Amino acid sequence: MQRIRLRYTKRGRLRFTSHRDFQRAFERALRRSEVPMAYSAGFTPHPKVSYANAAPTGTGSEAEFLEIALTEARDPGTLRELLNDSLPDGLDITDAVEARTSGLADRLTASIWEMRLNGVAVEDAEKAVAAFNAAPSVEVERRTKNGMRSFDARAAVVDLQTLDHQPDRPGDKACAILRLVVRHVTPAVRPDDVLSGLRVVADLAPPVPAAVTRLAQGLFDEESGTVTDPLAPDREAAPAAPTTATGTAVATAPEGAGSA
Repeated sequence: MQRIRLRYTKRGRLRFTSHRDFQRAFERALRRSEVPMAYSAGFTPHPKVSYANAAPTGTGSEAEFLEIALTEARDPGTLRELLNDSLPDGLDITDAVEARTSGLADRLTASIWEMRLNGVAVEDAEKAVAAFNAAPSVEVERRTKNGMRSFDARAAVVDLQTLDHQPDRPGDKACAILRLVVRHVTPAVRPDDVLSGLRVVADLAPPVPAAVTRLAQGLFDEESGTVTDPLAPDREAAPAAPTTATGTAVATAPEGAGSA
């Protein structure tokens, strides 16, 4: 059995697709592309697909991840192209690697988010961000299936800053852009929780819903303060290509590979 890990996006209007909607679209793409999927056992077999830390409905993302199990080896790059041909624009596979390490979900410990606050002046956003960062804790509430729940939205935030944004055209309305780095904790702190926190500490309330996009997710590097690529360990673990007598690398197909 071969395992392939994929990075995919949710762009444009498709940011409003739910996780279940994406699952249905992805499984249809697998069938159309004739991917040799491995299936679970039991009375209702289903494709072996593992989804990791999906973004909330309504948010865009450049960094969603999943893993599939195949019964026959396939080239990850070719597989990515076949799936993209069968997926709607906006749900795009941007990377594919063979899984050579364990614990993909364990490497998703933080996310980088961008929040566009249309109708909010940059100066107002900067004051609110400063108040949020200076606060030792910021209690917010969120409705859950068990009712309202209060938690600290400040503790999980590693970095929150206002980006220097210039209007695209003269006369453009105010639009503050925030960059957020947040750890994945329990309960999860989402971008809308941080926006609620900005309202608590500085009464900042955008006149229209914020446009939120996840730019990256992966392992948080404490020394550099960055979020690293969770697929990098799989690339690094890939065997080196054999070389010819002249030292030129020769690409070889995986054992048992066939046409997708």
